[in-house]
Amino acid sequence: MLRLAGILYSLIGTTLAGSLVVVALVTGYDTLVPIVTGAFVGAVVALPVTWLVARSIYSAN
Repeated sequence: MLRLAGILYSLIGTTLAGSLVVVALVTGYDTLVPIVTGAFVGAVVALPVTWLVARSIYSAN
């Protein structure tokens, strides 16, 4: 399941981090700190999301 989670994290992490960076830019925060914070928060939030998705896929088989 760890291999599946690693593959999923590469997709989920970049999606969430990119989405939060776009949110920061759209709301007018166009300096370094909000952009990096959005990317970091997205990457951290992606960890439990990835674990839940991987567990759901793994238990479905």
